[in-house]
Amino acid sequence: MGAAGRAAGMSDTVLRPARIALVGNPNTGKTALFNALTGNHQKVANYAGVTVERKEGFVTTAHGRKLSILDLPGTYSLRARSPDEAVTRDAVLGKLAGEQAPDVVVAVADATNLRLVLRLILELKAVGRPMVLALNMYDIAQRQGLRIDLDGLRRELDCPIVTTVATRKRGIDDLVARTEALIGEGAVPHANVWREPTAAEIRAAHREAQRILKTYVRPPERPDTLTGRIDAVLLHPVAGLAILLALLFVMFQAVFSWAGPPQDLIEAGFAALGEGLAAVLPDGLLQSFLVDGLIAGVGSVIVFLPQILILFFFIILLEDFGYMARAAFLMDRIMGGAGLHGRAFIPLLSAFACAIPGIMAARVIDQKRDRLTTILVAPLMTCSARIPVYTLIIGAFIPDRTVGPGLNLQGLVMFGLYAAGIASALLVSFVIRRVFWRGAVEPFLMELPTYKLPSAESVARNLLLRAQIFLSRAGRIILPLMVLVWFLSTFPSPPPNAALPAIDYSFAGMIGQAIQPLFAPIGFNWQMVVALIPGFAAREVAVAALGTVYAVGDAEANVGALGARLAEHWSLATGLSFLAWYVFAPQCVATLGVVKRETNSWTWMGVMFAYMVALAYLASLVVYHVAVALGAG
Repeated sequence: MGAAGRAAGMSDTVLRPARIALVGNPNTGKTALFNALTGNHQKVANYAGVTVERKEGFVTTAHGRKLSILDLPGTYSLRARSPDEAVTRDAVLGKLAGEQAPDVVVAVADATNLRLVLRLILELKAVGRPMVLALNMYDIAQRQGLRIDLDGLRRELDCPIVTTVATRKRGIDDLVARTEALIGEGAVPHANVWREPTAAEIRAAHREAQRILKTYVRPPERPDTLTGRIDAVLLHPVAGLAILLALLFVMFQAVFSWAGPPQDLIEAGFAALGEGLAAVLPDGLLQSFLVDGLIAGVGSVIVFLPQILILFFFIILLEDFGYMARAAFLMDRIMGGAGLHGRAFIPLLSAFACAIPGIMAARVIDQKRDRLTTILVAPLMTCSARIPVYTLIIGAFIPDRTVGPGLNLQGLVMFGLYAAGIASALLVSFVIRRVFWRGAVEPFLMELPTYKLPSAESVARNLLLRAQIFLSRAGRIILPLMVLVWFLSTFPSPPPNAALPAIDYSFAGMIGQAIQPLFAPIGFNWQMVVALIPGFAAREVAVAALGTVYAVGDAEANVGALGARLAEHWSLATGLSFLAWYVFAPQCVATLGVVKRETNSWTWMGVMFAYMVALAYLASLVVYHVAVALGAG
């Protein structure tokens, strides 16, 4: 039946929904294609029983058929040597519990680098499901002068081929039409003949992929010498590492300097809101609850949203540009010396944003012991949840002055805290490899993607998603905790003619004073101990808790006022000790839960919790007493 006949048949019947799976190697633009296909019609969850992220989106075809698009984790083979790859294999084979097998598989390939994906395509053909090959980044292949015999490749693979440029939404309509055509033809999947290949079969498949590549893909007439020239600098063992460190340094400096104006606006807005409510509400519990509990608590956390978005902006931009794989290559020798696999760099870099996706990203590491080492040290990376604590204490105790051309003292301290986390992660991984297991680290192999300009729309969408996650976290976690902290800080009321501040008589004061002797050697007062307790739910909650504890009876709830209040009550040694605690302490219950799920072991979660608490206490003890000895007590 021709296309016109199929279209007529489609319009006469109710078209059943269909399920499409996107499969491909990492760094092929698969997620960009998923975004181009589905736009904002997406939902993210986890697969049943595992912590692998499940991204599903929806698109309606020109004929009214609803397609469910599943963005599967990147893989090089269906042999599945990591949890992510196992999910992709089971999804393609229709073996995931509660998941429908895909009607059509869309194999996504980087048109500039077909060497590895051809072997995966041969495996996908053996599965027997209808398949469309999407040659993505086709504009770059054309610009390089790469010559691909599309007709010959189509005959060889016996499947439709569509050229796409996902970042510019080129070829998207054609891809949807070709996919729907396979569904409309009522293509019946062949018998599933795929099985775990033997070593000989793997070599044979590799030779076949090489034959197809040589037959239908000709070397570029105009080789991409620009990529080579850029890599000659960025991958240089000395210059490349210096550039990487400079980029990280600029990133941390920007977290302070760029975020200043929007933070001032947010602070002013919450301060005005608090003053307005205090002016119209009579003194009493309701005013205290709204002004000192909700506004002071939530406002002192939301003010850090600009800094968190700046950090994510850099990470997303560098990843989309293609630099992240280069950074991993540069760090391989350093990380290998510390007992970490080269692939650990990307999970650890992700942990700078949040330890949870960093820990989950460790699934890309094949060997279990390398994966476990990465999981155990990932929380030592300075996640974005620590930024509110760092910036509050730095702002309160470190002068805001320039110490050199373009160098801010506060930014230097922030950089030092990040460096401390990185150094401790390398040291701990070195010890882990020599205490729990020994052996050489496997060689590091990674495909370097082609450089490409990031899509402004993709970057904006990812930043919006991060903002929504942060604000949702503020609503779901921080708000209830602030209500609890306010309650504990307000009740019971002080007795008549009380000589001490009201909070000294509250439940919070009682709890803090009861366990404060454990923290006295590291310089913590009971207010700091009170802030640590809700801070275990989420690190940044400690700032809101401090704001609530110190702002009881105070209508102005902003970071500047809180910092000034801390500077009045804490010594410099105490502030530095608190920073040292937060560099190492496992102040995040959600992270502990993810470690338990990823390792499927309470033991490894306990090991991580114990060593991080021990490190935090020891670091705070040393920092506090050294600072006191130097006259900062």
